[in-house]
Amino acid sequence: MEDGTAERIRPRDRILETARDMFHKHGIKGVGVDAITEAAGTNKMTLYRHFESKDDLVIECLRATACSANAMWEKFEAEHPGDKLAQLHAWVRMAADCLMVDGRGCDMANAAIELSETDHPARRVIKELKQAQRDRLVGLCRDAGIGQAELLADTLSLLLEGARVSLQSVGAEGPSAQFVRMAEGLIASFRGAAAR
Repeated sequence: MEDGTAERIRPRDRILETARDMFHKHGIKGVGVDAITEAAGTNKMTLYRHFESKDDLVIECLRATACSANAMWEKFEAEHPGDKLAQLHAWVRMAADCLMVDGRGCDMANAAIELSETDHPARRVIKELKQAQRDRLVGLCRDAGIGQAELLADTLSLLLEGARVSLQSVGAEGPSAQFVRMAEGLIASFRGAAAR
């Protein structure tokens, strides 16, 4: 960071922002505390004053990711007040934009894969945060008048996760390029089934 920007950001926030970026780009296990502190322009003592361990830092990074996702939901509501179907379509467009902008995928899903130990403290947090996202999408589908809201939300979620993996494995020209078309088709199909 240039022009003293690093000094104006609180050390905890600087460490958290740096760790989120590095974990996203290189994976949790691919980044050590030394690399984080060096990139954040701080030291281990400062890191451990704010985070008891690397695991605690990982958990806080995941919670920060969830806060960013919450802001997305608030944006949908602000842009389409009271129109839940428009908000659902906005979710599809946002998901497609995320796919194309960043091929690294979902930080929480990546962490769940990387932290394979069932007793890792971050796994419980990942499960809670993913469940909260699912519940929010189910609620949006239900409020948009979809009869099988849970099934549509789960189908859209799995479609998005699959598109993320497809993008990483075969590139932007693969099946992930059809994400919007598929998701919109699913929404129309579920709405049509509810109307029958």
